[in-house]
Amino acid sequence: MLIDKFDRKIDYIRVSVTSRCNFRCLYCMPNTPFDWIPHEKVMRYEEMFEFLKLAIDEGVNKIRITGGEPLLRKDLDKFIKMLYDYKPELDLALTTNGYYLSEMAKTLKKAGLKRVNISLDSLKPEVAKKIAQKDVLDKVLKGIDEAINVGLGVKLNTVVMKGINDNEILDLLKFAENKNLTIRFIEFMENERAYPDIKRVDSKEILEKISKEYNFKELPKDNSASNYFEMDNGYKFGIIEPHSDNFCKKCNRIRLTAEGFLIPCLFFTESYNIKEAIRDGNIKKAAEILRDVVKNKPEKNDWQEDEVSTRAFWETGG
Repeated sequence: MLIDKFDRKIDYIRVSVTSRCNFRCLYCMPNTPFDWIPHEKVMRYEEMFEFLKLAIDEGVNKIRITGGEPLLRKDLDKFIKMLYDYKPELDLALTTNGYYLSEMAKTLKKAGLKRVNISLDSLKPEVAKKIAQKDVLDKVLKGIDEAINVGLGVKLNTVVMKGINDNEILDLLKFAENKNLTIRFIEFMENERAYPDIKRVDSKEILEKISKEYNFKELPKDNSASNYFEMDNGYKFGIIEPHSDNFCKKCNRIRLTAEGFLIPCLFFTESYNIKEAIRDGNIKKAAEILRDVVKNKPEKNDWQEDEVSTRAFWETGG
């Protein structure tokens, strides 16, 4: 069992299988070149699996596949099947922009994937195109429907930006409710790669907009990054406040990047590389690194109010 020095049980790993993405979203990587990382720098699925077997044996029971856009990496279903076959009861989830999901959802479900989080930042084609810098909405909506059809659990994620999509909060909420899906509204995370004119809409403003049409109550906090709210009819939605550290007390996760870096906290600059230990077959060393990462997991994030993060979110999976 992996327990940090603040007595938090670490049983969740987010695994970025690629830093590549086919979108260039304004809030993430609008001006990042479509580059290609040499294969030797990226961990092979077999290498990731060797490390994750170790983590699973130490008590990890939830793995979320992220990117970049994870569906860009070839044979992702085979990697998911490796994990499923090793421990079928694993909570295997995926975060995706949904663009290729209509083509791949059935295969991923068959491989053992259980849940997907899908980015949906607008229901207007022209706004979605402005945000992603690509005509994406039709394919994303088809991906959502196909994920539902094949039996995957589905949540929607929306990054709310002032003057861009904040006038769609109620429309997005109703869309999710009509499909019986949970939606989480995410405050924009200031970072130096984002388009400079983006303005954050904070949780108070989001809730004020929703309160104009709905009554709701806040639910008790769990170890999710979201704060959840329940409407009078029982429908639940969430808000993620990256500037807040109110979820840090119960944080149960660490992150592995495609290049083999273990990161104890999304907003923490220190990381540890396990790639060489795995490639050398030194499982004992990899286990030591894992324990060191857990041991040094900070009590809370070190992102200060009004700070602009230097973290490349497409490398760490957000």
